[in-house]
Amino acid sequence: MNTREAFIVSAVRTPSGRRRGMFAETPPIDLAVSVLRAAAAQAGVAPAAVEDVIFGCVTPVGEQGANIARLALLKAGFPVAVPAVTLNRMCGSSQQAVHFAAQAILAGDMDLVLAGGVEHMTRVPMGSDYPGAWPDVGYDLIPQGLSAEMMATRWGLTRADLDQFSYESHVKAADATRNGHFQAEITPVQAPQDGDFRTLTVDEGIRFDADVAKMAALKPAFREDGVITAANSSQISDGAAAVMVASAAAVQRLGLTPLARIHARAVVGDDPVLMLAGVMPATRQALARGGLRLADIDLFEVNEAFASVTLAWLREMDVDPTRVNPNGGAIALGHPLGASGARIMSTLVHELRRRGARWGLQTMCIGHGMATATILEAL
Repeated sequence: MNTREAFIVSAVRTPSGRRRGMFAETPPIDLAVSVLRAAAAQAGVAPAAVEDVIFGCVTPVGEQGANIARLALLKAGFPVAVPAVTLNRMCGSSQQAVHFAAQAILAGDMDLVLAGGVEHMTRVPMGSDYPGAWPDVGYDLIPQGLSAEMMATRWGLTRADLDQFSYESHVKAADATRNGHFQAEITPVQAPQDGDFRTLTVDEGIRFDADVAKMAALKPAFREDGVITAANSSQISDGAAAVMVASAAAVQRLGLTPLARIHARAVVGDDPVLMLAGVMPATRQALARGGLRLADIDLFEVNEAFASVTLAWLREMDVDPTRVNPNGGAIALGHPLGASGARIMSTLVHELRRRGARWGLQTMCIGHGMATATILEAL
């Protein structure tokens, strides 16, 4: 093994809970605790061996404030000597957490880092940390839904295109659930509900009876003459995810089993008004850094923040759609903002291994015009 490589040795997530659903009475710290413990257990790592915990959270206020990563680590029973930090790169937060973990290992500073994220959009609504008045930054910033409309217009996407894609996301997610494709990544969560406890084992937002005709009947959400609706946008969700990243030395010393190698990373800035198109340059940058072509990649995960984002990426990249989000995406599985990057990575790692495939690329659009991308090599 190259001693300057970073390996994923576990990748786990909670099921995604629907807004005001099964996790409504579960504080976000408890979701984070679940994946911290599960990631260590799946890797076969003693918590004391972890040198840092890096967690993403997009709305780090209230129950998600005060460095929730450190609080969750303590509640999970990790030794006090293990530090933790919470970061916010908006929707790319937990993907960025994995990047920072890999960079610490590649720099030789650490050998074992636990990265991930948590977001409870029911209990800490998106926008809770917004300023009372937005500062003048020199750009006419607009809500993401209007940027999603701009994406649809620029890439010539119709309402029918978006609804059909969204329907297929639910169908793929339902099929994957029925066939047990998420079992390796999901850690069940016991959630208090009506004075008792229930265990959630599957993503709560999947519509197993998805109906494209019902989707077509919904009114546009952001513009009267628009094409973006609640059905072709990602869901408001509650969840957490975590990825254990190890050096070659840690893999050998602790007898760990690498699931994947982190091959290339990218983060880019892009037009903050169009906002959601950064996935294109991020993809190209990651491929260039990794010395790979689109044709080399077996599976892609392109976050379904809005159907127009993933479809625009597909039109721009011109790849086989069957290689993209094969088990559905955020439209069906949910988008717990700060956890989504690690959620997608967990899904990608385990699906690559299930198929015996080699290369996977994930990319996510980010608020204010940014995007992240990661290339993994399954082992």
